[in-house]
Amino acid sequence: MAFDGNEGSPISEARATELTKHYREANPGQVQSYFLGRKIIETLLNQGGMGIRIYYGIDNGVPQLLAVGADANENDQLGDGFIIADEGTCGPPHSGQANFLNS
Repeated sequence: MAFDGNEGSPISEARATELTKHYREANPGQVQSYFLGRKIIETLLNQGGMGIRIYYGIDNGVPQLLAVGADANENDQLGDGFIIADEGTCGPPHSGQANFLNS
């Protein structure tokens, strides 16, 4: 199988509510979300891949997400000229207004 850029699909608000509620219940008081800004996302996409792969990590006990471009052959875009994105903002506390995804 190869990536063609069409991977992923929209889900309903009800399904999103169910998934995030289950996570919050299983991980009380933990990071619920992670924000990466438009500029870094555009930089990843402009590297010519088919999309972005997300990795889980932990930094001093705090969950992190790392984003890297992935090519059509399902390979991470690594090495000279490619970037790996991190240093996003965790929520809470940066979660915005209460909604069905975060409360």
